[in-house]
Amino acid sequence: MSENKLLDLSFEFAVAIVNLVDGVTAPKSSYMTDQLARAGTSVGANIHEAQYAQSKKDFVAKLEIALKESNETSYWLKLRRITSDKY
Repeated sequence: MSENKLLDLSFEFAVAIVNLVDGVTAPKSSYMTDQLARAGTSVGANIHEAQYAQSKKDFVAKLEIALKESNETSYWLKLRRITSDKY
């Protein structure tokens, strides 16, 4: 583990999302799992990228993108949970 808890947690979250998506076998849910994978892994990627920001404004912007991606991930997880009995 690094000294940056946020980096560690966002990486673990991305791994959990990848494992979840890899476990989905229903072809009808492919659009949903694709979106979930993109949004869920983007959270950590943006947090990681923020560590190398060129300015404080750039740092904040990248973290704001990570927040938006986490909200999108939440949406796809809720939708998957509600529709999981169909897939």
